[in-house]
Amino acid sequence: MQEAKFTIPFYTEERWQNWINKVKESGFKLDDEEKGAVFVYMEDDVVLACLKIIAKFDKNLLSKEDALKNIVEIKEIVLKKIEPISEDIDVMLESTQLSLMGVFASCECYVEKAFEKTKSLDKLIKSAVKAEKEDHMGAALGNIAEIGANILAGGKIKEKDLDDIPEGLVAEWLDGIDSISAAMVGDNSYRDDEPDEGD
Repeated sequence: MQEAKFTIPFYTEERWQNWINKVKESGFKLDDEEKGAVFVYMEDDVVLACLKIIAKFDKNLLSKEDALKNIVEIKEIVLKKIEPISEDIDVMLESTQLSLMGVFASCECYVEKAFEKTKSLDKLIKSAVKAEKEDHMGAALGNIAEIGANILAGGKIKEKDLDDIPEGLVAEWLDGIDSISAAMVGDNSYRDDEPDEGD
């Protein structure tokens, strides 16, 4: 009978759409830091949904296959092309989606155990930056996924390792990893939480 527990999705299309509506209503402009908080909340909400899946997987309440399936479902909702709203908002939404790509890659890597635990995350960061410079984006995302999987396994990134990261996709993806770190040291009630539809 345990199956019934997981009929509620971890994240829904409606939930994402509600965030997009909140973003529209904010009338955000790039120089308006206060209104920019909505994008942080939007990203954190998705990160928490992913962490709930990871927590269930860690407790053997979700199989590897089901955990991956749930992550893919969220990914398909969140990475779908968003209709243009305004130039400034579109830039921020694209940035949010890119950050979340790093989150999804990390969660998948963790569930698939496709990483080695290491304390030298700086080496992986340097490899990712180098791969992006050489236009090997698949390799760069692979490095990011390993970094994030290590964070999910309890690892830590040193602040100094994030200094001097050039602007680009790796920087955006690392922002997603940072969101995972922040969520894990924050309120960890998500570990015992059931999926919810939220607003």
